[in-house]
Amino acid sequence: MANDTGIQTLKAHLAINVRDVARSIEFYGKMFGIEPAKVRTGYAKFDVEKPPLNFTLNERADVQPGAISHLGIQVASTGDVLALRERWQEVGLLPRDEMQTSCCYAVQDKAWVSDPDGNEWEVFVVLEDNLPETGGGSCCTTNEGIRLDATGAESQAAGSCAASPSGAAAASGSCGCEAAPPPAGQAPCCDTQAAKFNISQ
Repeated sequence: MANDTGIQTLKAHLAINVRDVARSIEFYGKMFGIEPAKVRTGYAKFDVEKPPLNFTLNERADVQPGAISHLGIQVASTGDVLALRERWQEVGLLPRDEMQTSCCYAVQDKAWVSDPDGNEWEVFVVLEDNLPETGGGSCCTTNEGIRLDATGAESQAAGSCAASPSGAAAASGSCGCEAAPPPAGQAPCCDTQAAKFNISQ
């Protein structure tokens, strides 16, 4: 918001629907590195200081993938990306790296984690911004892929298959989904996954 309105803003608020609030509390406690400020039946609130965020979980039985593409935390340097990725690893989350990747018409270094409902979170630094359409790529959306949640179980990530792969992974057609086969009855996410698990496409 503009600074000349005379309105004292405190922090942004984000509320998401989740299938199991207890499971999501465990994940987000690890991701943010804090305990929830408030927990009620089917509800939890995290007061995040960095970045300032009022973040709430609302339990619903009918949660389905929706309009959210992905969520993220922008940091100042690649060192900050690596430091947060390391902290996530230390508490049992399973981050995925993307370095020197073109996403949202910018060159970025980033790491990703998925929550128990398949919501994708990235920590990222922008290295070069405002790339032209021919050199950037849209905001980190490719085919659907398999993700691992905080417990190591498979979860379906809507709209992202390790976002926009770069480097050797992109050259080989890999999108980070070679860690596990697709669920029964589902087609492989990419050629690499099909080859890895000997699945005909």
